[in-house]
Amino acid sequence: MQSPEQIKRQQELDRKLKENLGRIRKKLFVLSNKGGVGKSFVATSLALIAAKKGLQTGILDADIHGPSIAHMLGFAGMPLGVTEEGIEPIGVRENLVAVSTASLLRSQDDSVIWRGPLKMGLIKQFLAEVRWGELDLLVIDSPPGTGDEPLSIAQLIPEMCGAVVVTSPQNIALLDSRKCISFLNQLKIPTLGILENLSGMVCPHCGKRIDVFKIGGGKQAALDLQIPFLGAIPIDMAIVEASDSGKPYVLEHPESEAAKVLGAIIEEVTKL
Repeated sequence: MQSPEQIKRQQELDRKLKENLGRIRKKLFVLSNKGGVGKSFVATSLALIAAKKGLQTGILDADIHGPSIAHMLGFAGMPLGVTEEGIEPIGVRENLVAVSTASLLRSQDDSVIWRGPLKMGLIKQFLAEVRWGELDLLVIDSPPGTGDEPLSIAQLIPEMCGAVVVTSPQNIALLDSRKCISFLNQLKIPTLGILENLSGMVCPHCGKRIDVFKIGGGKQAALDLQIPFLGAIPIDMAIVEASDSGKPYVLEHPESEAAKVLGAIIEEVTKL
């Protein structure tokens, strides 16, 4: 049983949560049911493109156990500021702020060993007590799977504008993606579509295309499930290098296939 102080604390958090979410016009969910498909690259890239277009944008790294947004956006090691008014997000660049569990860790090697209630509490605190301000778009990067974190996000943000499901082309990843779609359908979150990442590569030596993880599975899954196919992003070593060094690949390579595909998604989101 909660004490009166705990009940009062929860009521205050609920009030702040409602106020904060009311200042954010659109909330975009990025998820996958399998790790290693490039979901965080997609989430950060969508946020970067939106900010470049002049949208006031925030990104929440909801992957508590394996946060990577801080490293990919170049603010690893920077702590969150705390004032009497609340938690200050990290200013990444013009029009873009971010929050990640990585900013709470003493070292990037530290692990977070928490059960569900603690994780939901932190996500709720990030949504309610961070001073996001007036945002056009909040991108939420969810950890892989359909467990505590994505479920908490779905329950805390009932007015999600939509979700992007990221997959790679091989069959095992596509089977997991179908579970993501089922998860979204059950929670009545609109699915914007499936995005196929790691979709083949061009050999730098012979120039031939190599379908490392097959190709076209994402499009077929979208057809089978009768949801939009958002496009395919090929394997590009420049993406790997940019992600590792915290550089904005989609801004430095605006004519790349990845930038075009992800830019089209932001264009669709702005129409919602």
